[in-house]
Amino acid sequence: MGSEVESFADGWDAGDLGCGELIVELRSRLKALAPGERFELIAHDPGVREDLPAWCRLTGHRLDRSEPPRYIIISREDP
Repeated sequence: MGSEVESFADGWDAGDLGCGELIVELRSRLKALAPGERFELIAHDPGVREDLPAWCRLTGHRLDRSEPPRYIIISREDP
């Protein structure tokens, strides 16, 4: 009866950081990842629910899971 443990290349607890600042910091953190790596973001700002999916679509990253305040992002395949 083993339980599967999720693994991430990196993660960040952004706390209550607002979307503007959060996106700037998230961009640099995702840039450091290899294509296809998974990133765990914890963000409590209510705007993230709407802004993060749109930002991912625009930048080519994939929002794999959205369970506020937890978001799983897969870094884009082409750098």
